[in-house]
Amino acid sequence: MCVSRNGPLLANRNCRLCTVCCGEMETGLFALPWVPVNIGGSDLLAKAWFGDTQYRVLLSDLNTVWEEEMTTDDIQSRAQDLNKRLRAPTHAFFSHLCSVARPCFSSEDDDQISTAHVTLEQHGDNLTVKLKSELAGLPFYWEFRCTTTPVGVVCRHLVRPLLAVSRVLQRQVEDLAALLARKDAEIQDYQENGAVLSRARLQTEPFEVHRYRENFFTQIVPQMGVTLDSVGFDSELQALYMAVSLGKTGQKRKRSPDSSPAAEDKHVSEHHQHITDVPTGSSLASQEENDVKAPSGRPQVTDSKQAVTLPSTVGSEERSTSRPKKKKAVGLFR
Repeated sequence: MCVSRNGPLLANRNCRLCTVCCGEMETGLFALPWVPVNIGGSDLLAKAWFGDTQYRVLLSDLNTVWEEEMTTDDIQSRAQDLNKRLRAPTHAFFSHLCSVARPCFSSEDDDQISTAHVTLEQHGDNLTVKLKSELAGLPFYWEFRCTTTPVGVVCRHLVRPLLAVSRVLQRQVEDLAALLARKDAEIQDYQENGAVLSRARLQTEPFEVHRYRENFFTQIVPQMGVTLDSVGFDSELQALYMAVSLGKTGQKRKRSPDSSPAAEDKHVSEHHQHITDVPTGSSLASQEENDVKAPSGRPQVTDSKQAVTLPSTVGSEERSTSRPKKKKAVGLFR
């Protein structure tokens, strides 16, 4: 509850402004991915949003998540505490703070270099990032004093989006498996019409999704050396994280500045449920393999009208529905 010595009307107005500001921060933070950073020699995941004269920062070492949210008045007060000679308003020095702080919370691929001296300190459950730079020829000090994040924020910005990302990647694998099954059927059709592979080194075995999955889990995964404490989060995963968080994989999310975190939680849950409900390609791949098989074990096409149309395949409806009696040599076939 907001209290103001100037009366309840001003207090209510301040409450509304605070709600709008918090909504703007939450929306801005959702539009950003987690990026791997190194601060003071420590590898962390970071999310940092900077507004006109406010900011919000999330940091994680995969054991704890810390955050700090600062408004215009908070920034003004801390700046004066850390810089006794500073008398300028927040908007006068905030651009300088952004220029030296953003590179600290940005991916190394962004080629942003901070001119500030950065140190990292941890005291109990709190994490402090200290910056020392130069403003108008004088030292300028700043501290990001991060405290542990509530579980709801961790779930909203880390757990649920990453679970949704894993489901999207699984759907992608299943669609690719179904596509490979169709490619095998297409190759079989070429061979039945007399086509011969011109280069033997390009010969492949028919794709079997279950055998591939078992081989991947038992042989490939152990060789990858994946560790649970790795903060690796490359650009493709960052893009997928943003697409899932913002709902770009389905209907684009619309959110007013004063939306509550509870409403946001409901939207994210509904969106992730929508991803789960979309038909996957694994059943399509299995059906394609089991419906029609030649004696040699390769899938063959007996009628082109039986071809399975993948949800993610673009332009598949435009393919010809009639099967030619004999196909001419194309590409690698003669």
